[in-house]
Amino acid sequence: MISNNRPVELYDLAPAADDFRAEVLAGFAAPHKSLPCKYFYDEAGSKLFERICGLPEYYPTRTELAILHRDSPAMAALLGPRCLVVEYGSGNTAKTRPLLDHLIEPAAYVPVDISREQLLNTARALARDYPALEIHPVWADFASPLRLPPARQTAARRVVYFPGSTIGNFTPPEARHLMRQTAQLCGSGGALLLGADLKKDPHLLHAAYNDSQGITAAFNLNLLVRINRELGGNFQVDSFWHYAFYNPGEGRVEMYLVSSVEQRVIAAGHQVYFAEGEPICTEYSYKYNLDDLLSIAEPAGFRLRQAWTDERKYFGVFHLAVDS
Repeated sequence: MISNNRPVELYDLAPAADDFRAEVLAGFAAPHKSLPCKYFYDEAGSKLFERICGLPEYYPTRTELAILHRDSPAMAALLGPRCLVVEYGSGNTAKTRPLLDHLIEPAAYVPVDISREQLLNTARALARDYPALEIHPVWADFASPLRLPPARQTAARRVVYFPGSTIGNFTPPEARHLMRQTAQLCGSGGALLLGADLKKDPHLLHAAYNDSQGITAAFNLNLLVRINRELGGNFQVDSFWHYAFYNPGEGRVEMYLVSSVEQRVIAAGHQVYFAEGEPICTEYSYKYNLDDLLSIAEPAGFRLRQAWTDERKYFGVFHLAVDS
């Protein structure tokens, strides 16, 4: 394999700063206020999320990592040699390394993340630890159509790696759209390696999103801190509550910021009214069973080849191949 002795270069497809402003204002103008969860991940939000992943109540990260450490050899064998790996929402790459350790001569690794500083830092760390691997970090919202940087090596196939149960942040219509877009990116002979949080006891889900240390609450409230900093907002953060619960009818955890008082707030030059007790929806996290998963994957042209779960069936990693 060719040695990677060039510095890591960032491929910039980041949303324009005006997109954040426009989406915040649109969310506040809607009949039911909302904010896109992708904006959680500024530098502070990314650090808070790393702390969430280590909390005793937050089972998804350690459960998925255990699956990856146990089954990455089988996953890599199924993906085959010389694949180009595109990772959606690469984060701190803790879930990337077990797979990279077992892939056979990967053509290149393309981490895609909306958090610029974390993306650059982790890409540089991987470049040091995997000097033979070609790495092209892409600063982008992976839910938008992607243009991939040119790789020096010819890939046998494209593989999208989407760990972390982030697919759950998309409503079923949004998830089906993302799946169709991903199938096009993978192309004929390509594959998707997808992590998904599975349906389970609602008490476990409630605890995972309402930790005793209040880290998830701080992560949620940081959205308002970001609006204050970047959009000239004047939110009094301590006048909002973090509120999360599992909705069994919809099969999802719902996360909100709830105004504790009647108030008027300035955001991006606009005044926004909040009634006492009025919520802002900040995240959905859908939980899956196999039928749910296939209902979003198969219409996009994917077929299930293999699934790996933990003994308690809390979490699953699924190999989905593009129909040729």
